[in-house]
Amino acid sequence: MNEDQRSDPLYAVSPLDGRYAWRTAPISPYASEAALMRARVRVEVEYLIALSDLDATPLEIDDEKRATLRESYEGFNREDARLIKRIETEGYGEYSATNHDVKAIEYFVRERLPEGVGEQWIHFGLTSEDVNNLAHRLLLKPAVEEVLTPALRDVRDALADLARENRAVPMLARTHGQPATPTTFGKEMAVYAARLAKALSRIEGAADELSGKLAGASGTYAAHTVAYPEVDWRAFSQEFVEGLGLEHVPLITQVNPCDDLAELFDALRGANDVLLDLDRDVWLYVSDGYLGQRTVEGETGSSTMPHKVNPIDFENSEGNLSKANSDLTFLADYVTTSRLQRDLSDSTVKRNIGAAISHCLIGYRKCETGLSKVTPNEAVMREELEENPEVIGEAVQTILRREGHTDAYERVKALTRGQRTSLDDFKALFEDLDVDERIREELMELTPAGYTGLAEELVGELDE
Repeated sequence: MNEDQRSDPLYAVSPLDGRYAWRTAPISPYASEAALMRARVRVEVEYLIALSDLDATPLEIDDEKRATLRESYEGFNREDARLIKRIETEGYGEYSATNHDVKAIEYFVRERLPEGVGEQWIHFGLTSEDVNNLAHRLLLKPAVEEVLTPALRDVRDALADLARENRAVPMLARTHGQPATPTTFGKEMAVYAARLAKALSRIEGAADELSGKLAGASGTYAAHTVAYPEVDWRAFSQEFVEGLGLEHVPLITQVNPCDDLAELFDALRGANDVLLDLDRDVWLYVSDGYLGQRTVEGETGSSTMPHKVNPIDFENSEGNLSKANSDLTFLADYVTTSRLQRDLSDSTVKRNIGAAISHCLIGYRKCETGLSKVTPNEAVMREELEENPEVIGEAVQTILRREGHTDAYERVKALTRGQRTSLDDFKALFEDLDVDERIREELMELTPAGYTGLAEELVGELDE
């Protein structure tokens, strides 16, 4: 493969970097290898500065030098990333190829050191996992907070808008796929909006609780303590980690056990499950004619059937969210286990976090796009209600029970179960009942479209 092909999305191995590259672009600043390099440089630089703030160390870094050091990650660019990769794979200057990605970061920081700052202090007392566990979280946290949750809020808002606009539109409900007590289209959308809001809250909480470690090769602060036993390294570690916006893990092995990542992955999976449920229901609503879809000028629905407007956005969302959940489940299971102090299999696995959240993002945006196109078909909904008058059977038997008729359920069951029933059949039953005339009139007024309970009012729960 030549250079042009390597940079051409049409030759990408994954659709995330090919077909969907423009959709996954917002994830790139948090999931690319260059992004991980930048985050590692940030950890190394801030750690170096933190060491200089200790009275015990002879390291001094003034404000000007701190600014210079921080520019190495704040102004991190493509050439910097390429230099780090070169140090790792080919060697550079006095450095032989490290074949170690974190060691390459250390040498890169050496190249950016201001004069008078001793290079021996870079990565002082650290193990690679000290840098990596913090770097991964410094990327994942903003990816969730700045990309994924805003996309999910957009879906939730679209659902809430649909719910409010259609709160009074009656619709046949189905339980076990069979005609059931009517609802309103708005109430059904409100349920999804409420579920998604709860899932969002869980994601936000999990992102807030992302946690890091800085405790050396076996989690004992051994190298730090042997060098400067008078320093309270546990307090130093806590202050440093919390200064990066993460919670601190005090009891640790070499690795951060990643229970926090598993919590976040599970929270994302929960939100995805809500949207998968929605995608499939909306697909069925489109199939039943309950929902129409606004056409896009010039768009082809089928290669052979010109009339078709397929629910492709919801199908795409379903596929991507299913893939995301598969990846998230694997990641949550895998990153929380490690042989003894650690093994390196987690390193390659964590490089796939970006793929999982990219599939999430595609799924969220495709669902939102689909929701922006759907138009409730009230005529079809009302027609189907009228074709299934048996759904008022619940109302009939409930009213009769209220009036003391102990055989109410059986009488309605005999009229309706397993057979087509008309409103005239119900009226004949009502005429034959031994009830007060006022009750008979109450029964006669029942209609499927009018039997929606508090569905319209329930949409108001979204505003509380």
